Amino acid sequence: MLPENHIPGAYAGENQINCRIHDGPCSRSLSGLEVTLDISPKPVKAMQDLVFKVSLAGEGPDQAPYIDLGMPGMKMGPNRVILEKISRTVYEGKGVIVRCPSGRRTWQATVTVPGKGKADFIFDVIY
Repeated sequence: MLPENHIPGAYAGENQINCRIHDGPCSRSLSGLEVTLDISPKPVKAMQDLVFKVSLAGEGPDQAPYIDLGMPGMKMGPNRVILEKISRTVYEGKGVIVRCPSGRRTWQATVTVPGKGKADFIFDVIY
């Protein structure tokens, strides 16, 4: 669900959106592994504590995955979410998506699975 004042195509990253995180979890394939990302609470808003949950289907990694948050096409300072193992295939961590001074709302969560690679989830947040 996009914000009421959303203008399609206003920002370059919007045409890259591959995850409607407000509607539920999103999945991406990565080296024989399915990576599913969920963020709560919903709707996902900037400047509030969020819980990031990564579930893996397939042969899991030896080390916990982690998430780097940023904006497509824009250099940002480091914003890493450290994930802890909750069960054999589920990892969780807490983080905050900051408000961009430009007003852009398209964010990217890059899930790195050690030894497998990276999966990008691009979605809109609410300010």
